[in-house]
Amino acid sequence: MKKPKSLLLSVLIGAVFSTGQAADIYVSPDGADSNSGQRGKPLASLAAAQQKARSYAGEESVTVHVADGIYYLPETLVFTPEDSGTKMYPVTYRAVNEGGAILSGGSELELSWKPYRDGIYQADTPAGLRVDQLFVDGVNQRMARYPNYDPVKKAEPYQGYAADAFSKERAANWANPEGGYIHAMHTKRWGGYHYLITGKDESGEVIYEGGWQNNRKMGMHKDFRMVENIFEELDAEGEWYHNSRSNTLYYKPASGVDLKYAKFEVVRLRHLVEFQGSEMHPVKHITLQGFVVRHAARTFMDSKEPLLRSDWAIYRGGAFFLTGTEDIQILDTEFDQVGGNAIFVNNYNRNVLVKGCHIHDAGASGVCFVGDPNAVRDPLFEYHETNDLMKVSREPGPKTNNYPANSAVEDCLIHGIGRVERQPAGVQISMAKGITVRDVSIYDTARAGINISEGTWGGHLIERCDVFDTVLETHDHGSFNSWGRDRFWHKDRDYSQSVIDEEPNFPFLDAGDTTVIRDSRWRCDHGWDIDLDDGSTNYEIYNNLMLNNGLKLREGFRRYAWNNITVNNGLHPHVWYHASGDQVFSNIFMTPHKPARMAEDFTKGGTQVDRNLYAASEAQVMKVSKVRNWDKNSIYGDPMFVDPAAGDFRVKDGSPALAIGFKNFPMDQFGVKKPSLKAIARTPVIPQIRKSQGEMAGASTAWMGAVLTELTGEEFSAYGVSKADGGLAVSGIGPIGPAKNAGLRNGDLIQAVDGRKTKNVNQFKRAIAGAKGEVVFKVVRNQELIELSINL
Repeated sequence: MKKPKSLLLSVLIGAVFSTGQAADIYVSPDGADSNSGQRGKPLASLAAAQQKARSYAGEESVTVHVADGIYYLPETLVFTPEDSGTKMYPVTYRAVNEGGAILSGGSELELSWKPYRDGIYQADTPAGLRVDQLFVDGVNQRMARYPNYDPVKKAEPYQGYAADAFSKERAANWANPEGGYIHAMHTKRWGGYHYLITGKDESGEVIYEGGWQNNRKMGMHKDFRMVENIFEELDAEGEWYHNSRSNTLYYKPASGVDLKYAKFEVVRLRHLVEFQGSEMHPVKHITLQGFVVRHAARTFMDSKEPLLRSDWAIYRGGAFFLTGTEDIQILDTEFDQVGGNAIFVNNYNRNVLVKGCHIHDAGASGVCFVGDPNAVRDPLFEYHETNDLMKVSREPGPKTNNYPANSAVEDCLIHGIGRVERQPAGVQISMAKGITVRDVSIYDTARAGINISEGTWGGHLIERCDVFDTVLETHDHGSFNSWGRDRFWHKDRDYSQSVIDEEPNFPFLDAGDTTVIRDSRWRCDHGWDIDLDDGSTNYEIYNNLMLNNGLKLREGFRRYAWNNITVNNGLHPHVWYHASGDQVFSNIFMTPHKPARMAEDFTKGGTQVDRNLYAASEAQVMKVSKVRNWDKNSIYGDPMFVDPAAGDFRVKDGSPALAIGFKNFPMDQFGVKKPSLKAIARTPVIPQIRKSQGEMAGASTAWMGAVLTELTGEEFSAYGVSKADGGLAVSGIGPIGPAKNAGLRNGDLIQAVDGRKTKNVNQFKRAIAGAKGEVVFKVVRNQELIELSINL
């Protein structure tokens, strides 16, 4: 370490040569905080090193060298503005060997085990210990649960579910379920809910609290349920239960675990590292590099804050939590089985770089960039909340700077996301601007790989990513998922349309900067490869390889999509606005379009879908496109891919795709590049090319001057209903007529007549046969269930 200067001359000489001097501080598990921190006399803790570093920060470059070993943090390590470096003199905390220094938010238990029964062992624990997670030899074990976890059921909710998870009959076997948890999917599978069991009532029914984790509060799914932390459900290898009243830990050892030699660790901290600054006084120029981060607590019961008119509620926090920073770097760090979000970039942050990191098996999201709702003009939160569009501000952009901007996630491997929560993403972006996600591999996620929650404030760049095996447990999302329910968006689409017709710039007040998705590979087997949902506006999408379920563009403005390949699939246009300015051209599609709720001309206001190549018959394509006035100059034929079986979907010389302006793009640049991460990263299954099949339209019937049509394919998503519920879509209502007089509208969905389901035409005909007088129709309108009384 540099010696303090005592003479003025020494100070002056030091100032002259300060750019060539640096402070080096050493930390080792074998050190002592009473040591100097010099090489050979290391400190024992990062907290002590931080205090030493502060005396040099901003005046000298500081490097804290952290030796191999486990550092159990007694409390969160908090960096404040006084820890800041400068551009010339940065501060770096670096593991001597990448992956050798482990930061733990837990503690090790010394346990004496004895047999209990049925292969279960028990051990006394310290008084007052709260056990949220138990790790045995570094592997997270499972709370006692019902039904048991089955790793084979990768794409099933909770890898095991049961409708009777907390039924009265099941609970009759539980002596005291207080402290247990209920986990249940949203009734529409738009995420999940979590509840804390508080006991049983006098009749034996389970009582609980919670359910605030999904912003569209429609109740839990009737089947997709699971309970955990119930003593009587401890029956599978690897399960455990901690009785905090008797201070006893029960554990049924996993195969191969030797209790005499196994290492047992529990979690204490939610946040291991925090940066606490502000826009006026930011924490600056600090790098953390080369660590392993473990043992951060689960936070699912505190995911309470709703994001803007989305499905999400979020917990502002993570193993690393950044607020009010500039030029912070998190490099080459592994986040291993953390219980909540791995990295959370909160409110004002500029130039954050997350690079070379391995984030896996996280309870919630990988990396979150989330700004302040108070920076948003006219914010709304629950899906059905609405503004008077004539009264909202016309001032563009944010009100304040209190949001993340100009930051990046680069060259990372992110997988196993959403092990606890069901509103996760590999990278989540909300109320932020100019976020880059580059050279990142993301897979094995409960929901989306990359999610952009709204248009506020755009300017993001997604490039050279590899995203697949997503939406494994939820429904109606994509590997890339976005929505844009910004101030222009109203659930009554006709109302929004009327205002935008008069003010074409209205949709761009929040999404003012274009978001670009390019040069990436996507595959989603349980949703769309790329899914731009409600209101997503101002996107450019090009040079993307979509391997399974194509490109969905729901209502929004100025989406340019060109030079993309949709293997065995195509374009899914849903309920577009008129004069949206969307342009879809020079793509290779392999099926006709699959539109929903838009059977008319959609070419006004610069909107075009044309000059594409279809590996499908012209008759199939034009059956869909003609009524929308699309694809007049599109062509048809074999794209002549170079080697599709090997994943090379470039086209050969002479391909007809070249005639519509298609240009080849690299097929070997998707995903993480860092050699150590690329060596362990998975890649998606490459599908076999199959012959295009046109989708059959649903059966229809005429009634009261309207056309009623059964839902098929994409239309269930467009109406926000399940295939089990279905319904008949209403169209063809003119300015006058009995259906209009009865209160029905084009775009309505009839689901029941006097309590009888009308999932299909035959059910509808039976329901109205002989019906007279006032009849109650259950109708979905703008994704909200209403009742209409119609006299027949």
